[in-house]
Amino acid sequence: MERLLLGQRRWRTIGAHGREAFGDPVIAPLRKPSHGQHAGSQLDNLPHNLRMLRKERKLTLDELSVRCGVSRAMISKIERGVSIPTATILGKLAAGLEIGLSRLLGGQLQRQAMLVTPGEQPVFKDPDSGLERRSLSPLFSDRSVDFVLNTLPPGRGVVFPPHHDGVEEYLYVTKGRLQVIASGKAFEVGSGSMLFYQANAEHEFRNLGDEPAEFFIVIDSTAAK
Repeated sequence: MERLLLGQRRWRTIGAHGREAFGDPVIAPLRKPSHGQHAGSQLDNLPHNLRMLRKERKLTLDELSVRCGVSRAMISKIERGVSIPTATILGKLAAGLEIGLSRLLGGQLQRQAMLVTPGEQPVFKDPDSGLERRSLSPLFSDRSVDFVLNTLPPGRGVVFPPHHDGVEEYLYVTKGRLQVIASGKAFEVGSGSMLFYQANAEHEFRNLGDEPAEFFIVIDSTAAK
């Protein structure tokens, strides 16, 4: 089964019954951490990081909007911390800034031996698909490899925009059954199986089972151009 995705640029979500909806991205209000919940799961660093990274590159809101394909109004709302972007929008912002998603979400650390506990791992939950993305690898300024754990609810799917040329991904499913569409091809990846693909094209993940699908991804940017 092959399905070319390169021409599709509008936001897409996949519902519980496999139906697709097209339209402009939506954003959800920021939620305050509940009692006992670690603040790292609430994207505390995102507004500051986005604004800092934009200014480091001497980009106006309008210039970043053109580079990312994300509206000026949405970028402003994210920088002010009043809205949470979808996974698709985060991917576009990271690509436009030429960084990884974890760099956009987390804070940089010094390169040394360290233990990163669950409460210290930045967690992003897509308000639309329900995808939970947990950054596992420490964020060093010169890091070119990213290690993430994803959990996708049953019957749901999410689409990520292309990374830069040279970025490659290694996906390993630990629970459930996942359909991955990458490089114009569809792959069914079951528990215990690994999939490699080049990530410089739109890629899509769909949970084919009745239980949450859990999968690790290693994102290798060492050869990125």
